[in-house]
Amino acid sequence: MRRPLLVLVPLLLTVGCGHAPWSSSRSATPGVATVVRVVDGDTVVLQLGSATETARLIGIDTPETVKPDTPVQCFGPEASAHLKSLLPAGTGVRVARDQEARDHFGRLLAYVWRRADAQFVNLDMVAGGFARPLSIAPNVAHQHEMAAAAAEARSAGRGLWSRCEGDDARAPP
Repeated sequence: MRRPLLVLVPLLLTVGCGHAPWSSSRSATPGVATVVRVVDGDTVVLQLGSATETARLIGIDTPETVKPDTPVQCFGPEASAHLKSLLPAGTGVRVARDQEARDHFGRLLAYVWRRADAQFVNLDMVAGGFARPLSIAPNVAHQHEMAAAAAEARSAGRGLWSRCEGDDARAPP
């Protein structure tokens, strides 16, 4: 069941508040960014003020397409293409963090919404069957939404759920 936009807007505001931005010295306007490029289905490069940062979308995992020494996985190219269609270079976005600001690779951990229409990009990737939910504590603010969207996508046979069942490189959870 899709939640109305009116439910997401207050949620967007509460997730973005209550946590300090990544660093005021790294971003002139915390929470507001511009997409520089999409790396793959769950990673984007953002311009945050004067800083360019690689951001990993929280709560989702997409099949690999650019990971060194890893073959391209089932539905990886489609996931990357979908994220590129959602976030073409120059797209204005709102970014919010959860409990942890960065992963062990130093990438920003972010929930991303398009500024033009408040589309929750992380959730869109799961709902469309382009990503599986991935909850890593303590960054779990949207885990229930992601799980519900994945169950609906899987039930409807959307995206990777119709093509990658039993895939040796990427078995579904």
